[in-house]
Amino acid sequence: MRSFAVSALREPPFPVRRHTAVELAAGESAGWVRELGLIEDPAGLRRLAGASPAELAGRACPGAPVDRLRLLTDLISWLFVMDDACDEDGLGASPTRLAPTVAGLLAVLDRHGDPDGPVPAGVGPLGVALHDLCRRVRARQRPALLLRLVSQLREYLLALLWEAANREHRRVPGVAEYVQMRRHTGGARPSFTLTDLAYDAVPEPGRRADPALAAVDDLAADLVCWCNDLFSYGKERSSAHNLVTTIVGETGQDEEAALRAAAARFNAALAAYEERESALAGAGDEAVLAFLTTRRNWIRATYDWSLAASRYA
Repeated sequence: MRSFAVSALREPPFPVRRHTAVELAAGESAGWVRELGLIEDPAGLRRLAGASPAELAGRACPGAPVDRLRLLTDLISWLFVMDDACDEDGLGASPTRLAPTVAGLLAVLDRHGDPDGPVPAGVGPLGVALHDLCRRVRARQRPALLLRLVSQLREYLLALLWEAANREHRRVPGVAEYVQMRRHTGGARPSFTLTDLAYDAVPEPGRRADPALAAVDDLAADLVCWCNDLFSYGKERSSAHNLVTTIVGETGQDEEAALRAAAARFNAALAAYEERESALAGAGDEAVLAFLTTRRNWIRATYDWSLAASRYA
C-alpha cells in the first residue's frame, strides 16, 4: 500500500530532520524492553526492531537532549507492544479479556510515577514499564505535562476497550465516530506530550487551552493517524479500525474509491493545518512556536518513517 500512499498523499511540506543519536537510543531502548520483560521471544523482538521506534522518535524529536529522546522512544516502544498485544496476540479480542489488563494499568497511572510507592501487584511487565515511564516524566518536574500525559494514557487505554467491543461484535464504526476515537487509540497525543517535554518553551496551561491551539493539536493527531492508516491499509484490510474501512462501511464505496476519499481527507486536513499554523505563528509567541514545531515534526516524521518501517509492510 506504500505505492498508493506515496502517489495519493501530499507530502508534508516541512523540513526533514533526524536526531543524530537514533542508533544509540534504539540500542538502549531495546535493552529497556528486554530488561523489563516487555518482550521475551525472539520473534517479538524482531517485530519491534522492524517497527523502528527510535527512528520515529528521532524524526519527531530531532533536537532533544538524548535522555528525552530515549524517553520518547521508550513510550513509542511501549505503545507498539501494547497495540501488538491487542491486535496480534488476542488480548483485545473482547472487552472482558482486555479489561483486567486495562484496570491494572489505570491503577499504575493513578500513582503518577510516585518513586516511593510500590507498583500495583499483578500488573506484569506492561505495568512496570508504564510506571517507569511516569516516574521518569515526574522527575522532569513539569507537573502540568505529567498530568496531561497520565490523562492521555487513560484515554488511550479506555479507547482500546472500544476497539475490543467492536472486534467482539464485528462492528465497523461510522467515519465521524472513528475519527474521534482514532485520536485516542493512535497514541499520538501522549507522544506529542513527551515531545513537548523535550523542549523548554511550551505554552502554559491557560494558553494551551486556547481553542485555536486545540484545533491544531486535533489536526496534527488526525494527520499522524490517517497517514498511518493509509500506509498500513494493505495489512489492515480485515480490520474495522482503519479510516478506509470505515469509509467503505458508511458510504458503500468500493475499496479504490474509499482509498481515494481517505487520501483526499488527509490532503484537505494538511492544507487546513498549514493555514491554522500560519495564523498562530504570526503572533511570534515563542512557546506557541515550539508547540507548532513539535506538531509539524510529528506529521513529517510519520510520513518519512512510514516509507521505510516494516511494521505495516
